[in-house]
Amino acid sequence: MFHEEKKEGSPRFGKLHFPVGLWINSPKKHFAKLGRRWPSVGSIKSTSSDTGSRTNETVELRQPTKNKNNRHKRLSNIFHRSTILMTGSISSGSGTGRWASERKLSEIIDSVPEDLIELSSQKNLPGILKIFGDDISSGTNYKSVLATPRSTARELVKEALERYAVEDADTEIFVLCDVVGRFVGHDGEWKMEYLRIVGDNERPLVLQEMWKPKAGFSRRFEIRRKQEVEKMTAVEDNETAGINAQARRLQKSRSRAASGGNAPLRQREDSVSLRRSISDININSKKRRERKSIKSMVANDTDGGQDGDPNQKDGMQNLAERNSNVDGTDDPTDQPDLDFERFTQYLIQPPSEHPYFLLLQGYNKDVDFVIYVMTRKKHLFGRAEKSSRDKAPYVDTFLSAPDILPRHCCVWRLDSSTQKNLVRVRPYRGALVTHNGAVLQREAELHTGDLLGLGEHFLFMYKDPRVPQSRPAWLPQSWSSPGLSGAFSCQMCGRSLQERQEAVQAYIESKDLVLQYRSQEEDAVLKEIIDKTGNPSTEFKLAPAYLFSLCIEHSTRALDPGHFPKLVMKIATLIKEVVWEKIKEIGDKQPENQQDKSFLSTLGIEEVATDLRPLMLWMANSMELLNFVQRKILDMEKEWDSEGSSQDALLSSDLEACEESMALLDEVIMYTFQQCVYYLTKTLYAALPALLESNPFTDPASLSDVGELSNMPEGTRGTLAIYQATLDLTRECELHPDLVSQTFGYLFFFSNASLFNTLMEKGNGEPFYQWSKAVQIRTNLDLVLDWLQGIGLGDIATEFFRKLSATVNLLCIPKTSLLKLSWSTLRSDYNALSPAQLNHLLRNYHLGVGRSHPAAWDPPEEEKDEITNTDMFESFTDHPPLILPCDNFRMQLSQPLTNDAFHKQLCHLRYFVWDLEQKSLPANQRALYRVDTSQ
Repeated sequence: MFHEEKKEGSPRFGKLHFPVGLWINSPKKHFAKLGRRWPSVGSIKSTSSDTGSRTNETVELRQPTKNKNNRHKRLSNIFHRSTILMTGSISSGSGTGRWASERKLSEIIDSVPEDLIELSSQKNLPGILKIFGDDISSGTNYKSVLATPRSTARELVKEALERYAVEDADTEIFVLCDVVGRFVGHDGEWKMEYLRIVGDNERPLVLQEMWKPKAGFSRRFEIRRKQEVEKMTAVEDNETAGINAQARRLQKSRSRAASGGNAPLRQREDSVSLRRSISDININSKKRRERKSIKSMVANDTDGGQDGDPNQKDGMQNLAERNSNVDGTDDPTDQPDLDFERFTQYLIQPPSEHPYFLLLQGYNKDVDFVIYVMTRKKHLFGRAEKSSRDKAPYVDTFLSAPDILPRHCCVWRLDSSTQKNLVRVRPYRGALVTHNGAVLQREAELHTGDLLGLGEHFLFMYKDPRVPQSRPAWLPQSWSSPGLSGAFSCQMCGRSLQERQEAVQAYIESKDLVLQYRSQEEDAVLKEIIDKTGNPSTEFKLAPAYLFSLCIEHSTRALDPGHFPKLVMKIATLIKEVVWEKIKEIGDKQPENQQDKSFLSTLGIEEVATDLRPLMLWMANSMELLNFVQRKILDMEKEWDSEGSSQDALLSSDLEACEESMALLDEVIMYTFQQCVYYLTKTLYAALPALLESNPFTDPASLSDVGELSNMPEGTRGTLAIYQATLDLTRECELHPDLVSQTFGYLFFFSNASLFNTLMEKGNGEPFYQWSKAVQIRTNLDLVLDWLQGIGLGDIATEFFRKLSATVNLLCIPKTSLLKLSWSTLRSDYNALSPAQLNHLLRNYHLGVGRSHPAAWDPPEEEKDEITNTDMFESFTDHPPLILPCDNFRMQLSQPLTNDAFHKQLCHLRYFVWDLEQKSLPANQRALYRVDTSQ
């Protein structure tokens, strides 16, 4: 065994750490082929961490033998005087007559001088490497070349060929060989024992430091023809059969298990992280001992040893016969060692503490393993890329088929207290994944025993040893008993005609918020939703939003990921077309050129509410649907963000299509809101002047009970009737509370501006601004505000009626008190009014015949220019903007279904889908039963 260089403060048997590139770039296949000529070097481990470090390779030296008999013999020889050991030692530190117990163990065993261990190097000539070339020039012993620790084998071969004066030679036909041998006989003839081709990128000087020859052996570097080395290897492989072949295969199996698989050289050169088979890792020490015992027994039998048990030999031979028959060979003596190796591989047990994937069908038998263990909560399948390792995505299991994507499929375990072992699977964008034989478009729940297909070549069975095994979902049920019911049963599922009818009936009548359909029936389903639920007669007003959301939910759960943007665009386009038709119908009934007072007076709120009901209905549904689509898009971004840069183009295209769909829904909401407040304000325009002109004191008895609308004074009844109809309309259509508030905010803004401008006009040329008239207006306004406070709109009304209230309050000041106030005081107390508006009220205030306004009411000189150039009327363009809500939505698909009207609509749509599917089938394949829809 190679010795590790003793370092001060380090244990004798430890770990050798060497540069990653040395081992990764070394051609491991030569270790597998020539392993029998290379001393055993312990176990080689290849590990990879989750943090992105792909390779951290260590080599563990084998511990000293634990054979007590050998140890006893060795120690007994040490404590006896041995003339041979004393006189035969070449160590410079030993003297004649020393006891063996006083000498180091390495001095006793190693009979080769230290200077002759490395024949290619000399301590007194650092940087000079001797390369022996008997195959090139038989008369030349070696040539010296300059070498550094960074010199590679290919560079040294090229330099050595120049030293040997080999001109115009192709350097590819020569290789550098690491040869271990010893000097035999009195003449010191060199005899080669082990040979290995040094990889082109390996560094010989570093190799000397890391790997030392076994005690009693020397090492030198030779330059040979590659073809001659390969021929020599082939001849020796043919000559050494039986147990020697078995030893080579075991060595090769160890090397492959240690390095993560028999990966191609090109992949190793591209620094692709090699994966180690769990089936190789989980071979416990007991099975290794069993394997060694089988090998030793076979070796004794093959070598003709007489120490073994004959019965035991016969048992091994019978075992070889059984294995050879399994492989299809008739001769039980045909390569029995290969059969034993296969048999030991069959004894591998799967893990008992972790879920795993059992390979049922693979693509490349040389690199595919049988078991892949799920060691993390998230397990990714993918293909190794030739990009830089820092940019390569982390993948747990690499698959080598050409149709496997860099990130193909993801399996993850959910952390749930109620469902501890809940596992889900999801394909990445554009990846072909099947779940129990059906193509998986979106994510699905994965149960133990399920079949998972990746691409066209790989098929796995998911197994979780911690979960009790139940009947797999893909396994057909047993047939019914013979008879008519069995004849009409499904041959795949085994369910009878009655069972299938009951299953379909249970789905149609289910209260679960689930809707299933095929993609080819989607257009018909969307049109049916529009026709049956998109009208004011619908009992459940949010039925369109719910049903459209169920379609979107079905798309994100069962259909291709690229289908989602197309579906949202279809829904938004259909809603926009319906709304545009309704707006056109209302416009035809109420043309824009009818603006005279006679037409406005005949425009009743009942007729307006009937026309606006479908618009209000679609405004409510579009708002709920827009919020649902926005949340789905956020989930889509989080889901697709993990797929890497390769999905950026698809993600960008889908997001762009979704933004266009949301813009259509946003446009629908804006236009329906605009049309609703437009026709409501047209109705208010005819009813509002009564608040300024009517006298509420004509019937004092009516002021005692103003809770009911019918008991309100006639001057306020018309305006309040419009507010009441609007409130009933928003509640009936289940409009979002924020949109309800903004609708009334716009109506109050219009009412304030309209009443204020009318009040400004009435002060011109007539004695309208006086205390008695102001008290009547104040009373009417208080009645309106109190009534609005009673229905929950008092805060909004107070905010928007502030200017009108300030104006009326100013006019309600008694004349004697008003005359005592100055301009500056009035400006400070009534700051809601502009200087022009305040000046207009004071100049037109009726003090009496022949009385002039006091000089204290005159504005200062610096404000006169502003008053002259400022309009005293309120602008209708300064209305508050429409702000779409962000929370408190009514539609919740996670809540159980409690509305009977909507349940009836959902059942009707399910039956409609089922009927469409039946009509699309040939007559001989349609169901022999009908579904009851009378429920």
